[in-house]
Amino acid sequence: MPALVLLGAQWGDEGKGKATDLLGGSVDYVVRYQGGNNAGHTVVVGDQKYALHLLPSGILSPGCTPVIGNGVVVDPAVLLSELSGLNERGVDTSKLLISGNAHLITPYNITVDKVTERFLGKRKIGTTGRGIGPTYADKINRTGIRVQDLFDESILHQKVEAALDVKNQVLAKLYNHRAIAAEQVVEEMLGYADQLRGFVADTTLLLNNAIDDGKVVLFEGGQGTLLDVDHGTYPFVTSSNPTAGGACTGAGVGPTKINRVIGILKAYTTRVGAGPFPTELFDKDGEALRTIGGERGVTTGRDRRCGWFDAVIARYATRVNGLTDFFLTKLDVLTGWEQIPVCVAYEIDGKRVEELPYSQSDFHHAKPIYEMLPGWSEDITKAKTFSDLPKNAQAYVKALEEMSGAPISAIGVGPGRDETIEINSFLS
Repeated sequence: MPALVLLGAQWGDEGKGKATDLLGGSVDYVVRYQGGNNAGHTVVVGDQKYALHLLPSGILSPGCTPVIGNGVVVDPAVLLSELSGLNERGVDTSKLLISGNAHLITPYNITVDKVTERFLGKRKIGTTGRGIGPTYADKINRTGIRVQDLFDESILHQKVEAALDVKNQVLAKLYNHRAIAAEQVVEEMLGYADQLRGFVADTTLLLNNAIDDGKVVLFEGGQGTLLDVDHGTYPFVTSSNPTAGGACTGAGVGPTKINRVIGILKAYTTRVGAGPFPTELFDKDGEALRTIGGERGVTTGRDRRCGWFDAVIARYATRVNGLTDFFLTKLDVLTGWEQIPVCVAYEIDGKRVEELPYSQSDFHHAKPIYEMLPGWSEDITKAKTFSDLPKNAQAYVKALEEMSGAPISAIGVGPGRDETIEINSFLS
């Protein structure tokens, strides 16, 4: 049975939560392997809508064990609040497992994030202000606090004091912000220990054993390929690796154990926050995509920037992730356009470019070259098979598949759990 990676193939918000949830009934473990509560998934189950920020989407599937891997950064207050909210709605969260090696977002990480963005002014990156970047920075600087540190008060105290020795100097002298008391931070963090203790496990050992025993393990990425800190539109990126390689380091599972890598694509393109976006629309079409698609960030609450489908980005995602399949979402949003533009290449300094430029400057100046595809007006939300789709919708999907470089194995035709056309099984 397969181990699968499921990730965003654009700038995030592609509908990974729905895809994960649809697979959840056949999957034994769903694993978040990077990011923190700066990511968000909306999952619709029947008439119920769930907004998940930190928890793996598999938590909504009975029989599936949700896992927060070592590559995730965890805000304990947010995690406990999210668990409480699901429990109140009758969702069983008792099977959740958290890696003891995952890093914790502390109050001072959040403070540093917010004051830094304010200080940058017009040059700000557009972070969510939730302390994600500073926590990953502490991790790389070897000054981070891990989940397991909650259970050793002496070590926790030493680590917090060491971190604040430097941070308080920066806060006071650079940002004119009052110093943060180590004792206060330690007291708050220790308050989470007993509430989290029962969830903590050696998840790397558990997941490797599960794969060896023939269990189905799904690794779920947050954000998207173009927000990857190494392979995204740097510096307008997240602080971790949402790409497929991040699943291996963020969960402690070797690449030879991964069978399939599934990229989630919207039938158009969106992004939240600052940074280049070649197909972005500033007209009535952009507003229509935003309105019909309900394009507002699950975590940030910010309106998403909207544009036409970008095949250059899709090809890039196929290459850097080694994608075996695509899940195309929100095809229904495009119903009603007579013609639908698709970006097939860029014009940069008068030259046609068909692959994503490695140069940040070139990408900033890229102008989309569009191919027009015929649209459709029929309602497609009731379609159950590919042949149920209007001919022009079928042609649109086939064109995107050919341009993107990997087969489209499933299509989302509405927000509901059952509003999906499965062309090829991801679990075969």
